[in-house]
Amino acid sequence: MAVELDHTIVHATDPQASARFLTDVLGLDPPEHTGHFVAVEVANGVTLDYDQREQPITSQHYAFLVGEDDFDAAFARIREQGISYDADPAGRRPGEVNTRDGGRGIYFDDPDGHRLEILTIPYGGWTGA
Repeated sequence: MAVELDHTIVHATDPQASARFLTDVLGLDPPEHTGHFVAVEVANGVTLDYDQREQPITSQHYAFLVGEDDFDAAFARIREQGISYDADPAGRRPGEVNTRDGGRGIYFDDPDGHRLEILTIPYGGWTGA
């Protein structure tokens, strides 16, 4: 059997708000309640299961590979909502888009400070083929 990621748990002070932030930005289906988690499913079936936690939340990094059209749509929503973004994970290039490996990518933070990333080509140009 091949090994695949099934889900990951994302700590959040308000799971519903954080899950909704992600679905709104990425244009995904609304989050669903599964037990005490608020789950967001991405196209490959992996879920991000938001779990209630108190502050302080330890920031994690979540990167999402998207198509060009999906990048354009998410990037437009980010700008429309006034969400700060930058071209590098450390935030040293605010308001810029990176073009590594011939693709496009940006970083931005969710309500609990998790570092989110959208990119159109995996780093190194790997396409899985």
